[in-house]
Amino acid sequence: MIRHKRINQLCILAMALAVVLTVFLYVGEDLGIRRAFGAPEYAFRLFDVSRVHTVDLQVEDWAQFLAEAPMEEYVPCTVVIDGEEFRQVGLRAKGNNSRRLTEEYGLARYSLKLEFDHYVEGGDYHGLDKFSLDASFQDNSYLKSYLAYDMMEYMDVPVPLRSFVWVTVNGQPWGLFLAIEEPEEAFARRNFGVDYGALYKPDYTSLQAENADVALRYVDDSPASYPNIFDNAKFPIDRQDQQRLIQALKTLDSGKQLETAVDVDEVLRYFTVQVFVMNWDSYLGHTGHNYFLYEEEGILSILPWDYNLAFGTYALGMTNPIQDPTVLINWPVNTPAPGAVMRKRPLFHNLMKNDEYFARYHDCFDQFLTEYLESGRYEAVIRQAQALIAPYVEADPTAFCSYEEHLQAVDTLLEVCRLRARSVRGQLNGEYPATLAQQAEHPGVGVDASHVELRSLGNFQNLERAKEKQAAAVAAVEQRI
Repeated sequence: MIRHKRINQLCILAMALAVVLTVFLYVGEDLGIRRAFGAPEYAFRLFDVSRVHTVDLQVEDWAQFLAEAPMEEYVPCTVVIDGEEFRQVGLRAKGNNSRRLTEEYGLARYSLKLEFDHYVEGGDYHGLDKFSLDASFQDNSYLKSYLAYDMMEYMDVPVPLRSFVWVTVNGQPWGLFLAIEEPEEAFARRNFGVDYGALYKPDYTSLQAENADVALRYVDDSPASYPNIFDNAKFPIDRQDQQRLIQALKTLDSGKQLETAVDVDEVLRYFTVQVFVMNWDSYLGHTGHNYFLYEEEGILSILPWDYNLAFGTYALGMTNPIQDPTVLINWPVNTPAPGAVMRKRPLFHNLMKNDEYFARYHDCFDQFLTEYLESGRYEAVIRQAQALIAPYVEADPTAFCSYEEHLQAVDTLLEVCRLRARSVRGQLNGEYPATLAQQAEHPGVGVDASHVELRSLGNFQNLERAKEKQAAAVAAVEQRI
């Protein structure tokens, strides 16, 4: 029995402190105190970037899985990650153009998606519900997505975790892939806390359609007018969720009081990197997709996704694509899309019409250039990752390129970043044209990039040559040799 002449007073004081602490934690964010989210366990396991991890996919009939991969149907498999086994995990191919072209060229190296709770309710990998395995399609460097996400992360944009993994199938070598945390529940908890908002992956159902909702244009007040957003919600949504998002789009469309509907600072930081890496298979491109949209309390932010065609290798999706490296390296930062596209992309266009936001956009670029590019951080990131993955690339049985082509691609990526940084700095300083109109008036003014061979980063000739090699890898899996 506890005896103390002031025990009652001490108990009352302890209870009072507990109540005060509880209230403080509950309303702390309203008082300006930022939430602190602890990193989940999976971040220290699979997404430890200091090493290449191992993932073995155990599938009963791999050849049949590959034959049916274009349908993107899940099949059950056992996955062994760094020696740890997980059963009844959902596995399917993923991708859009990459999946279509992999099938069209008769190849076998698909990007893949692993879903731990597809067959087992509550299934997870140390708190992670889903991750993908990126095949580095049209990326001979293996580094375009890895570098782009690092750039976004440096600029404080919420990004998926990622790491390199050596994939085997039924114990047989399959290749080096990039594991990427899928933006779903675990991602949302990690970045926004347990009380996270709504997350969407807007995408077109037909490229020939108007797709105004994918472009984040306000149509009307009816949720039925935004099927490409609401049908692609990552979490269950209700009428209130829909109304909040539509109201945000309506405010964005008005061009007024944009900070009541948009996380302006986050969006500007996102577009800084997006424009730098010349990624037009994106919101600023013809397709307008390949991004995630996050909404919380009526405020929108845009999150990065899919960079295998970045650094000028998408060629803008034009009928007659621009392939001149000098034109691409000097692509203007103030109008990073033709007017017909720009006017239909209000999340960029309407912010840039505001003088204050336009100045802040340039400030973001100045910071990014000074701290990430001109400081040499990009080269350190590339060289460190290259040294880590080199032996795996050399041994990759399903690679889209040779090891020598990989080395050339890495050098090309370094040169693209160096020259692009020089061009953007010149644009910010007024030395080079910073809009398409100015470039039309002053053709040829900018950084000379004529020596750069962008095709070395990945092209269709690589796909033709990879077919025989990938067929041999499939045979090895099937024969267990």
